[in-house]
Amino acid sequence: MYVIGIRRVATAMVTASAATLLMTACQPGGTPAGAGSSPSGAPVKPAASTSTSGSASPSTPSTPSAPAASATSGSPAHTTTPSTGAKACGLPDLKASMYQAAVRPDGTGTGAAIVEFTNVSGKACTVQGYPTVAGAGNGSPEKNRPLKVTTTGGASTVKVAAGGKAWTKLTFVQVQGEADGYCKSGATPASYPTLVVGVPGAGAHQVALTDGVIAECDDKVTVTALSAAKPS
Repeated sequence: MYVIGIRRVATAMVTASAATLLMTACQPGGTPAGAGSSPSGAPVKPAASTSTSGSASPSTPSTPSAPAASATSGSPAHTTTPSTGAKACGLPDLKASMYQAAVRPDGTGTGAAIVEFTNVSGKACTVQGYPTVAGAGNGSPEKNRPLKVTTTGGASTVKVAAGGKAWTKLTFVQVQGEADGYCKSGATPASYPTLVVGVPGAGAHQVALTDGVIAECDDKVTVTALSAAKPS
């Protein structure tokens, strides 16, 4: 009797296990019954993940700071020349005179002339650059005939003391031959009783040669920059 009872209990347990396995296999998608749900049947929410830094919540990103103000003013950069402590010369500050240069090209015309500017203002002032040149027909500035200028040498600011001088040298295309002469180019020589010499920022100065008139060819002239050194 005792042995038979044990067998019946074992058989019942096997039968119950088989039934449980059968129910599990019949769940949709093959998911075991009860998986993903609480004992009451409500879905189970997955646990919140933790950050790798170990804090329970991710750190709040910092707000980007406003860009720093630009160091530039927005205006284009520009260079200035060192101050000489004197203002630029004006038209009434300078008195011009002109004479033939000692060193000039061969020929019977003027060849080359020195224009001398004397500061008569009583105070130092400055000049800089290359003069313009025009022939004054019949000595009249209203009949100016501009000459084509070729510049030579470097230009710099020249401080002219009160009573001091600055110079430029004009070299012309020389007239050839005697009497009225001729031009190698075939052009007709031109002569001017006076020239109108323009100083940058200091106006136009009408000036005559102290020893003759200007005679030249082709209406061309080579001009040196205004200088504190007297040219020859």
